[in-house]
Amino acid sequence: MTERSDAELIREFKEGNEGGFNELVRRYQERVYWVVRRFLPDHNDADDVVQEVFIRMYESLGGFREESSLFTWLYRIAVNLSLNNIRMKKLRRFLSIDEPLEAQLAGDEDPDKAVEGLEQRELIDKAVETLPEKQKAVFVLRYYEQLPYEEISRILKTSTGGLKANYYHAVRKIQDYVKRAYRPSND
Repeated sequence: MTERSDAELIREFKEGNEGGFNELVRRYQERVYWVVRRFLPDHNDADDVVQEVFIRMYESLGGFREESSLFTWLYRIAVNLSLNNIRMKKLRRFLSIDEPLEAQLAGDEDPDKAVEGLEQRELIDKAVETLPEKQKAVFVLRYYEQLPYEEISRILKTSTGGLKANYYHAVRKIQDYVKRAYRPSND
């Protein structure tokens, strides 16, 4: 049996069969989750945003004009809701709590290397958190999601040239952040 296209599933949903919607959720929920998770380090926050993405999809799918791919449309919603969540957290001065160290170290690798790798990932995550919203969005979609600039341009509704500049500046700021973290203090 061949996999039905997004357009077929959307048409099915528009005709009143929610099975099309359910299949689209199954198809995209993991990918959307990991995009959101790059913005929001807390699993529960990411789950809440992903749920909101699919609620918005359900409410708006009937009017979806297919001017962009469903993938692009969902990513745009996911990025916007993630950025909204970050803004709300800043307003409330909420500090996120990362997963326990034991959960991140689970596995068979050498514990010293695992801790070192975890420290590097956490340092990069902290650096990404310091970026301005637009640079953060471009960096997450380009570096972690490995999307082409053209796709990111459609998601963020901005020019490819501007995206490249934002990505370049984001990388520079992350490099500077990491260098400062490893610079010995002169106490």
